[in-house]
Amino acid sequence: MRALDVSEITENIKEMCIEANHFLSEDMKCAMRTAAGREASALGRQILGQLEENMRIAGEDMIPICQDTGMAVVFMEVGQEVHFEGGVLEEAVNEGVRQGYTEGFLRKSVVGDPIERENTRDNTPAVIHYAIVPGDKVKVTVAPKGFGSENMSRVFMLKPADGIEGVKAAVLRAVEDAGPNACPPMVVGVGIGGTFEKCALMAKRALTRPVDERSKIPYVCRLEQELLDRINRSGIGPGGLGGSTTALAVNIDTYPTHIAGLPVAVNICCHVNRHAVRTI
Repeated sequence: MRALDVSEITENIKEMCIEANHFLSEDMKCAMRTAAGREASALGRQILGQLEENMRIAGEDMIPICQDTGMAVVFMEVGQEVHFEGGVLEEAVNEGVRQGYTEGFLRKSVVGDPIERENTRDNTPAVIHYAIVPGDKVKVTVAPKGFGSENMSRVFMLKPADGIEGVKAAVLRAVEDAGPNACPPMVVGVGIGGTFEKCALMAKRALTRPVDERSKIPYVCRLEQELLDRINRSGIGPGGLGGSTTALAVNIDTYPTHIAGLPVAVNICCHVNRHAVRTI
């Protein structure tokens, strides 16, 4: 059994909130550069160039990549041999978010009640997802999620008879409905299977997979590529102003489901697909 003081969780999450809001991961930077080089539209190339320049300035001057610094989504993969000491884990996670958004001078966008809508003034609470895994380490993924793209996300409860063509139609419909509102070029996370809530969680988690990694399931890999090609032929383009780069990646995760259902979730993220990952 390994003892781990929750203060380490707090400190790491504080740093990760600041890191994720100022620096994109290397796979995202590479995808943006590649897209700029192959974009067919002159206006699209200009927009992609401006987005790259924005990222460069953000990193050099420590200015957030986007003014919407998101609601903190935290994935905790906790080794079952870890024993937490010094406090409550969930409180430690939220304290890390509080410190990160306060000390990092990041915009506080969370309201304490969805109807009364009084700002919590420190961007807490986070949305936290836990998984118990083998081992004595804790893997933490912090993914601040802006709501321009979050609001464009969808869940479809399809019938089994809809099959893979129904899945394709659902994903394409969600992207087309989102149009420019999701701040393309976007990353499209898709969850297929499970239940109503499971497919949504898979779609969210899929956004944190490196955009240069494809599914190891052959038919899913083919589906990711087909959907990416079709989305990029939609003409929405960078900034929604036309072009051949509407999405940088389509990441799909699947899970077993009930004989009577075919749940599909589409969680869209803008070009600021932020996430920081650490193992403690």
